[in-house]
Amino acid sequence: MHRQIAGSLTGRVTKWVVLGAVLVLTGFMAVFSAKLTSVQNNEASSWLPESAESTQVLEELSETVDPNDIPTLVVYHRDGGLTEADLAAMEEHGPQIAELDGVTDQGVLTPAAAEAAQAQGAPVPTLVSDDGQVAYLYFVLNFGANGWNDIPDAAAEIRDIAQIDGGEVHLAGYGGQAADSAEAFEGIDTNLIFATLAVVIVILLFTYRSPVLWLLPILCAVSANFIATGLVYLLAKYAGLTVNGQSQAILSILVIGAGTDYALLLVARYREELRRHEDRHEAMAFALHRAAPAIFASAATVAVGMLCLSFADLNSTAGLGPVLAIGVAVTMLVMITLLPALLVICGRWVFWPKRPAYRSVEPTANGLWARVGRAISHRPRRVWLTTTGLLLLACLGLFRLDASGLSTEDTYTKEFDSIKGQKLLTEHGLADNSNTLQVVTNAGQADAVVAALEGVDGLGAPGEVQPLSADRVWFEATINADISSTAAADIVEASREAVHDVPDAEAIAGGGAAFYLDTKIASERDSLVIMPLVLAVVLLILIGLLRAVLAPLILIATVVLSFGAALGISALLFEYVFGFAGSDPGFPLFAFVFLVALGIDYNIFLMTRVREETATYGTRKGSLIGLASTGGVITSAGIVLAATFLVLGSLPLVFLAELGVAVALGVMLDTLIVRSVLVTALNLDLGGKIWWPSKLDSADTPLTEAEAEAPLETVH
Repeated sequence: MHRQIAGSLTGRVTKWVVLGAVLVLTGFMAVFSAKLTSVQNNEASSWLPESAESTQVLEELSETVDPNDIPTLVVYHRDGGLTEADLAAMEEHGPQIAELDGVTDQGVLTPAAAEAAQAQGAPVPTLVSDDGQVAYLYFVLNFGANGWNDIPDAAAEIRDIAQIDGGEVHLAGYGGQAADSAEAFEGIDTNLIFATLAVVIVILLFTYRSPVLWLLPILCAVSANFIATGLVYLLAKYAGLTVNGQSQAILSILVIGAGTDYALLLVARYREELRRHEDRHEAMAFALHRAAPAIFASAATVAVGMLCLSFADLNSTAGLGPVLAIGVAVTMLVMITLLPALLVICGRWVFWPKRPAYRSVEPTANGLWARVGRAISHRPRRVWLTTTGLLLLACLGLFRLDASGLSTEDTYTKEFDSIKGQKLLTEHGLADNSNTLQVVTNAGQADAVVAALEGVDGLGAPGEVQPLSADRVWFEATINADISSTAAADIVEASREAVHDVPDAEAIAGGGAAFYLDTKIASERDSLVIMPLVLAVVLLILIGLLRAVLAPLILIATVVLSFGAALGISALLFEYVFGFAGSDPGFPLFAFVFLVALGIDYNIFLMTRVREETATYGTRKGSLIGLASTGGVITSAGIVLAATFLVLGSLPLVFLAELGVAVALGVMLDTLIVRSVLVTALNLDLGGKIWWPSKLDSADTPLTEAEAEAPLETVH
């Protein structure tokens, strides 16, 4: 940021103007921020691209099958067998549930009705297990496009009705899963934010050791979150931006975590300048002038990295990109406007009890990271070779990463009601008839398509063939496996292969299990496309920032190595410590984007300072000064970001828990090992060569033993 612009933002009058403007904007956007949950779209059908086969099936069935239909099961269980009174109660519950708002005209299928239909030869499922211990009711809910928001109330009403003395009753099927998902994300707009802020406050209190200073970054982070979520709401409401519970959770985490990082960097630089300038307004002007390029570059790297997600096939992933880019951009703007204004308004006393007095000694010159730098300087090549070898060893854990997908039971970190119901159906030999394969084919080849499916293991008998148009028909068949399991995906793949082989049928297969399979296919494609794109974009930003080629290439390589090590260690933790059954297909991509975009931040913070000092002291001395002056703030920033992402584990979703652990671990590796040890050792070993093809350090003078050991009083 230009020195005059920086000064104008924090002048004696303009600081109050900036404060007032940002506070008014925050209050205005807070009104819309509170409504963000109301525009979430968590339906699987909204996540997939139009090219997916299951989406094509949904499109053809749109006039016949309502896409907002939610098949739902009420599962009854009693050890030793359901009694006649239990079955009678089920028959009474059916009509009562049928009268509830949202239950379609199809009504409720009860065990007695199913038995009567079977006696007449109708293809209806068996609703009572052979051992008599489990039975269920089947019905369809439909609340239109607002189904996600209405499901929790409907579930509560159904549970109030469906009760038997001494027995268990569970809500399962799509409806039960939707209700549990709503519970998992309940309070996401408040509870998660409060938990994140509490963690950040504790870390800031420890970092600043001031009872007051921590409050300013927190106020700015809250302001940024209100503005960002309000803006996302407006775009979702009026511009068609896709927002779901997952993206909202990550948005708030990212805003608070990244915002605190930017605040730590700015406050640290401001504290340095207060020791050199008596006037705090002048000190802030210099601090902004020198820190803003690193903050801009960091925010640009994260925002552009997130925007790369827009090229994803999955609508949910593509929608996440602009959501997070907006959050980062807003956060950066708040941190370079509101935070500087608050700091100069408060004055030096806000640092109490360790106020940075004018012309006092800069403590980082001989601190921990200065000593670490001196230790590395003796044998930098041995240090970076050893560190690289250890990180490569950690990458071997990648062979234990299973990202083939999770069953419904394994999706959550706790056993929800729908999972209990699903397990009972499976254990007692009842098929979940809400999980079906939907096949659309040409009318003339319908019999051949039905016959082709007879040999598919795990697929129930096809139901009645129904017309769609003059030349297209459709039918359903029950998939005898959990909807999101690998077994269900295998059944869908086998079914698709069978119907695709029927000549001239133009048959396509969709349904719930097919949605999960297509999501996996799209996720794998997205990883192959987006990962290289993110690396290329980040590399270009680094080249522009450092005005060199070799240094950016080295930094990219170190971050990729850190990503591999973090994912390798995480895979071992998931399997042997947490006992997770696997990972979501989208997990590697999300972990990669966050770790590369966020991990490169700390290298940016370090290398912009090294470049600044190189002009005066040379690359090797500048590297020691850069590490000494940024080490503390970057370590604190890494701890803050790692802790905020770990808060995702408070949500009972395996995907978010794994993402939080992987990102937190990767950030700490970047902070404590990659940035402080590996990059510094490479800088000290290569010297001025890292700025190739620039001539920034044409002298490239090696450090003498005395220079390496000398105290860094010259930090400026």
